[in-house]
Amino acid sequence: MNSPPKPPTTINSRGHPTEFEQIIQTKSHNFVGREFVFTAIHEFIHRYRQGYFTIVGAPGSGKSTILAKYATDNPDVVYYNVELEGKNRAEEFISNICTQLIETFAIDNLPVETFNITSLHQLIQQISDELKPQQKLIITIDGLDRIDRNSQSPGTNLFYLPRYLPDKVYFLLSRRPFLREKSGLLIETPSHILNLADYPESTQQDIQTYIQQYLNHEDIKAWLNHHQINEQEFCSSLAAKSENNFMYVSQVLAAISEGFYPESWQYNQIPPGLETYYQQHWQKMQAANQDEEFSQAVLNVLVKQQQPISIEAIAEILNADEFDIEEVLENWLEFLTQQQISGAEYYSFYHANFCKWLANKLEY
Repeated sequence: MNSPPKPPTTINSRGHPTEFEQIIQTKSHNFVGREFVFTAIHEFIHRYRQGYFTIVGAPGSGKSTILAKYATDNPDVVYYNVELEGKNRAEEFISNICTQLIETFAIDNLPVETFNITSLHQLIQQISDELKPQQKLIITIDGLDRIDRNSQSPGTNLFYLPRYLPDKVYFLLSRRPFLREKSGLLIETPSHILNLADYPESTQQDIQTYIQQYLNHEDIKAWLNHHQINEQEFCSSLAAKSENNFMYVSQVLAAISEGFYPESWQYNQIPPGLETYYQQHWQKMQAANQDEEFSQAVLNVLVKQQQPISIEAIAEILNADEFDIEEVLENWLEFLTQQQISGAEYYSFYHANFCKWLANKLEY
């Protein structure tokens, strides 16, 4: 927190920092559906006087797109994206958010050089006190789990977020799956977690709508016609293969448009965009565990399974301690799907394509 003051963030005419505006526009382009999320946010804000609302979802499930759309439709919202380069440190978050608050609410009695955690909390309280009856202060943070935890004091809330919130103040967060006891947040104010995985039917409908709007694109239509593929069959097939993952669908469609599939579409061909995305997953997985040999053994078991597997079963295969396996899986939780079967927790990777990619990785 002792680094030199940074130049103020430039706020564009719509109210969002110009450094985030491109992300907002790109992510919200061709947006479809997700009404169940926006309905839940609306109900939470109108039910509670303040609070934290968190959207949880696997990689590629559309969390960033949802927050970008929300920012597009609500230009008064304060927006922050942790995944943008250089934005994952607490000091940068505080500097950026304080600048947005000062410029958005025309506050002129807090100079830049005083930006610190106290400044942020004071600003939030001051704005709360001055809000009109129908006004709200909503701060969105996309990718909260991407924070560099070494950038702040141990045991403190992620980004030093307030434990208590004054009236009419809300934080709208997104993050990948996590253990509640390791959330990194100690808050004593109303809160709600919406897990996108709990809405498979609504998400599947949105996936199909998303695919259908691309069927009239010249590149996609020409490719389908060339290979004599029925549009509805293609839509149904891709939606089924998507496993409700928007990143998978968007990258397959992009690959078709760019000529990556000169022959008929082969499911076992991973588009370049997904290759890059999965490589980022792999790097994070490797960094998460200290015992590389043991974590590799656990990984080998996971990728060879055609069905979800329990910790007990992995332990039996490896003749290893269940606690050690649980520790490895906890470190990979954002890339896994958990489900209860006969009272036990079963695990599998969040998408079959990622599992195939890992299997190929392990062969080389």
